[in-house]
Amino acid sequence: MTQQGNSSPASASDHPGDQHLIETTVSSEILAQGKMLTVRYDEARLPNGTISGREYVTHPGAVVVVALTEDGGVVLERQFRYPLKQVFIELPAGKIDHGEAVLHTGQRELLEETGYSGNTWVKLGIQHPCIGYSNEVIHIYLATGLTLGEHARDIDEAMDVFVWPFANVMQAIENGDITDSKTMGAMLLAERYLRQHPVSGFSV
Repeated sequence: MTQQGNSSPASASDHPGDQHLIETTVSSEILAQGKMLTVRYDEARLPNGTISGREYVTHPGAVVVVALTEDGGVVLERQFRYPLKQVFIELPAGKIDHGEAVLHTGQRELLEETGYSGNTWVKLGIQHPCIGYSNEVIHIYLATGLTLGEHARDIDEAMDVFVWPFANVMQAIENGDITDSKTMGAMLLAERYLRQHPVSGFSV
């Protein structure tokens, strides 16, 4: 198995010119604690000196995988998402377990959910899906050189796994049939990467 990667972009607070925008935590408390998510309430000092409240959710982070078959198909899932009471088309993805390497999360989730394993993994970037109310970071990978085995889904996971041509996925995003933000962002980065680094026998 081979892995390629790129460095993560600097955060906004790494730029000296942004110091006049930075908010500083004065106090922090937990409002609710779940098995995966924590709801916090902080008081923050704004750049003008005012103290203001900030409610947000902490999240362990996640990985989403654009898994590309030999003939240029994209491995997708259909699953019910309870908060919206709706079935969505998504890329394979999952949360990072405590202490787990990000790449391992992607490899584990792809295999567990779909049965596919990838030989080559490329880090495409990161996504912050809900910057107004959560610290969640989603790491985006492209996996190629796939082999298909048996999935090992959790008992509470129910999904249909299927493969669509790359162009069909992009069309479904344009049509509004795919609205999941991590899938949309990952496909955009994958399309850009594949234009710059063509895969043999496949074009976008």
